[in-house]
Amino acid sequence: MNLRSVAFVLLTTAALSGCALFGDDLKRSERPIPGKLLSEMNAKGLGAAAPILIRVFKQESELELWKMDRTGRYALLKTYPICRWSGKLGPKTTEGDRQTPEGFYAVARSQMNPDSRYYLSFNLGFPNRLEAALGYEGSALMIHGACSSRGCYAVTDNAAFEIYAVAREAFRGGQPAFQVEALPFRMTPANLALHRNNPNMPFWRNLKEGSDAFELTRKAPQVGYCGGRYVFNASNIDASVDPLQPCPPLQTDATLTAAVAAKAAKDDAAAAAIAAANPAMPAMSYVDGGMHPAFRAILQDKGASRLSKMTSEKTPVSQPDAALADPYTPDLPARLVGSGNS
Repeated sequence: MNLRSVAFVLLTTAALSGCALFGDDLKRSERPIPGKLLSEMNAKGLGAAAPILIRVFKQESELELWKMDRTGRYALLKTYPICRWSGKLGPKTTEGDRQTPEGFYAVARSQMNPDSRYYLSFNLGFPNRLEAALGYEGSALMIHGACSSRGCYAVTDNAAFEIYAVAREAFRGGQPAFQVEALPFRMTPANLALHRNNPNMPFWRNLKEGSDAFELTRKAPQVGYCGGRYVFNASNIDASVDPLQPCPPLQTDATLTAAVAAKAAKDDAAAAAIAAANPAMPAMSYVDGGMHPAFRAILQDKGASRLSKMTSEKTPVSQPDAALADPYTPDLPARLVGSGNS
C-alpha cells in the first residue's frame, strides 16, 4: 500500500472517533475494544485478556502492539503509525529537552491516565532506575492521543483509544505491568550502518541486546541494570543491584546468550559491508522530531488544520514545519548499496 493509500485509510478511519462509535453512555476509558480489532485477535488466536507488549521505533514513527499467544510467546497484533514525536534520535536526559525517551520501561495500571488532556494516555515511567541513577530528568513522558509532542509519542486519539482498551483488558486479565521497548530505529544492519557515526551508538547497541533477545524468543526480556547499562535475562540482577556499580558475573541462559551474540556479530558484519559500500551516507538531521510518512503526506496535501481535526478532538499538530522536515523515508534503507532486505 502506497503512502497516499495509507493516508486515505487514516482519513476515513479517523472520522470514526470513540464518541461516534459509542456515544456518551460510557467513559472513553471504559469503552470496549472495537469489534474489528477483536476479530483480528480471534483470527490470530489471541485472547482479549492476554498480556501485551509494545515496541516503539522512533525513526520509522511506528508503534507495534503485541499480545501473548497460547504458547506464551508474543505475536504482533497491529502496527500503528506515530503521528508526532519530538526532539532527535537519542535518549532523553534533561527536563525540557523535548526528547522522547529511548529505553525499556514497565507500565503498571497506576500509570494509565483515563483523563488525559490528550484523549487517553499512559506514562512510560521515565526515568527508570538506570536513568535516574545516571541523573536523567523528566516527567510525564507519555504515549497518548492527538498529534502533538513535547517529549511524548502521539499516536492520534483513535489509536490511543485502541491501545488503551487492549492494555486495560490485559490488566484485568492479570498482567501486573507491560513492557515498552522504545528504540531509536529498527535494529537492522542498514540502520546500524546509517547511524554508525552517531555518538549514541554504544547506547543503541546496548538496547539492541534486549531487542535481539525479544526477536529471537518472542518473549519479553527480563530487564536489569548494572555497570551503568541495561542487562537482559540475567537471573542475578534485580532491584537490589546498584545500576552504577560494576556488574558481577552474569547468570544467564547460555543458549540465549550465544544466540544474541551470534545475531549481533552477523548484523555487525552486514552493517560494516553496507558502510564500506556507502561512504557518503544520507544526512539524518532533525529540526524537531518526526512524523510517520502517511501523516506527512496528509500534512503536505491538506495542511495542519485538516490533520489536526483528523487526529484529535481539540489539539493542534505541533510544529508542522519541523514534521515536514523529518529526513526519514521508508525507502531510505533500501537505497543503501548492499542493504538487500535489511
